[in-house]
Amino acid sequence: MKRLLLLLVLSSQFCLAETSIWGATGHRVVGEVATEYLKGSTKRKLNLLLDGQSLALVSTFGDDIKSDKRYKEFNPWHYVNIPSGGLYDSHDASAHGDIIQGIEKCIAVIQQKEATKDDKAFYLKMLVHLIGDLHQPLHVGRAEDKGGNDIQVRWFNKGTNLHRVWDSDMINHYKMSYSELAENLPKLSRKERKAIEEGTILDWTYESQKLADKVYATADSGAKLGYGYMYENFSQVRYQLLKGGIRLAKVLNAIL
Repeated sequence: MKRLLLLLVLSSQFCLAETSIWGATGHRVVGEVATEYLKGSTKRKLNLLLDGQSLALVSTFGDDIKSDKRYKEFNPWHYVNIPSGGLYDSHDASAHGDIIQGIEKCIAVIQQKEATKDDKAFYLKMLVHLIGDLHQPLHVGRAEDKGGNDIQVRWFNKGTNLHRVWDSDMINHYKMSYSELAENLPKLSRKERKAIEEGTILDWTYESQKLADKVYATADSGAKLGYGYMYENFSQVRYQLLKGGIRLAKVLNAIL
């Protein structure tokens, strides 16, 4: 009986680590923001491929399928580990895939004329999710602590980890729906939006890598986080969601 309980505890901890990415609310914010910046022609093509489903709705697809063993091969697509200050080398990239390879694969399938509608829809939903993940800085975090998952902290006196604080704890504490969050993100000038759109997938990866270093410096293992941490860091979370949405729209407008 004790062994069974131990296995259940270990299993639950594993699941938490594996599913700890932008929470559903965060991903839906990215999808909602992207919708605002889509071209009319892009919206029409998306409507056909997704059978009328919104980007906000399909944005959690990459997490939803984790409970299905048939899609286990896609689990490594949610992150990439690059040493602090290091560069991504495609020749030494993980043979199991990573978020950069995943995004590239999604774009390639969506652009294939011979690909079926079902395949395009699958990889489109994955793309929406992965662009969101790319803008959670700890998805480009350290391999040794699983992107902050192994850094145990207290969030308003409840046990969690640094990765989860940035994924969902701060967002959930803010107590806004995804549509409210999206509507109340900073308003940008055309010049500011264009600046966010600049760069490539790899450029955006390095940007998250640098931000990850700053996130690591905000809390050590065992830290007690609360109102002060929220005050100092939630504006960055909101900005990351905004950038993720704008850049997702840029990619979709380009490939569709």
